[in-house]
Amino acid sequence: MLGPALARYLAKRNIHYGWAVAAVTFLVMLSTAGAMGSAGVLIKPLETEFGWSNAQISLALAIRLCLFGLLGPFAASFMNHFGVRQVVSAALVLIIAGIAASFYMTELWHLVAIWGVVLGVGTGMTALVLGATVATRWFDRRRGLVVGLMTASNATGQLVFLPLLASLTETIGWRSALTLIIVILMAALTLVLLLMQDRPGDLGLAPFGSKQMVPTAAKAKSFGALLMAPIRALSDAAKTNTFWVLFATFFVCGFSTNGLIQTHWVSICGDVGIAAVAAASLLALIGVFDLIGTVGSGWLSDRYDNRWLLFWFYGLRGLSLMFLPFSGFNIYTLSIFAIFYGLDWVATVPPTVKLSAERFGPERAGLVFGWVFTGHQLGAASATFLAGASRTSLETYAPALIAAGMLCIVAALLVLTIGRRQPEALVPQPA
Repeated sequence: MLGPALARYLAKRNIHYGWAVAAVTFLVMLSTAGAMGSAGVLIKPLETEFGWSNAQISLALAIRLCLFGLLGPFAASFMNHFGVRQVVSAALVLIIAGIAASFYMTELWHLVAIWGVVLGVGTGMTALVLGATVATRWFDRRRGLVVGLMTASNATGQLVFLPLLASLTETIGWRSALTLIIVILMAALTLVLLLMQDRPGDLGLAPFGSKQMVPTAAKAKSFGALLMAPIRALSDAAKTNTFWVLFATFFVCGFSTNGLIQTHWVSICGDVGIAAVAAASLLALIGVFDLIGTVGSGWLSDRYDNRWLLFWFYGLRGLSLMFLPFSGFNIYTLSIFAIFYGLDWVATVPPTVKLSAERFGPERAGLVFGWVFTGHQLGAASATFLAGASRTSLETYAPALIAAGMLCIVAALLVLTIGRRQPEALVPQPA
């Protein structure tokens, strides 16, 4: 493992090793997000090859999103106990195996088992909780900026690969297109094995921006206690208004982003005669502006009231979604939507992570945010299934788009109910 040697090399140049860990995490989340986002180009090919309906395929993808979210708090607990490097490595191996196995599926239950369960578990271990864990462990200063970068990698990775995957799917088939994702995941796995470190204390370092070493939390004495750590964190956090507001608003965040637009965008555009590659290119444009917007959100979250940031992010996203069904879907209005909506794609994440850390403390921020992120993915799963059902029964996505926009307006108002209070510290628990 090259980590300690690289840490010494960087220290001589006054560079904290946390930035190297952040870079590796960025690439891991980018590659696994590509695996998540690739589902968006599979709906049409699977309908054509196997005769499965949009609703049936959407159900399998909804299961994946549910598990993706439900595994979040347990992933944080596993990382605390086994180490980030071990958990992420195992997750990457599982994702690679799942994608490879999907090349041979022939029945609908194969799709549910592989793309629903296997990939749901694997990607759930490398979700936004990974970025939040790395940011809170390795950074005392610039934490909001780092969370913004991690979030951007997760969201942008799900978007920027789509044009290439859509093109490959049309020319050489969806199986060959997914082979590219496997190669990228294997490269990420190599970097994790060589460079990833669990905590700054393992290298004799304090977090970036701090002079005080952070002691390693006590590990659970049994596997049962390990599994109970997230449950205890949920039990404590659920007693606060802040948790439920963050959970509910993040449900809306998932409903209005990767559950609806990311999963169904190619099909939405296909309904108005836009080719898959062109639709995926527009989604990639959203990803480019998402990178700008989310990093900017991280910068803002270090400086301004995160409640008001969330108010504006949710409100503006809601307006853009309600505008889309009436846009005419021409190149000009879609470009405006891609830029406006892209800047706000997941700009909500850095302020949400910051509020979680401020109200519940850095040691348990990963576990609490894991449960908040569960709300995000439950929202995403709901949108994935309901939008697919709407398209199958009503032959239009318009009701789902308008409903998502209205929910965003509700979330914008709801977040203002979080008052200015001191951190709601939870009692430290073994992880």
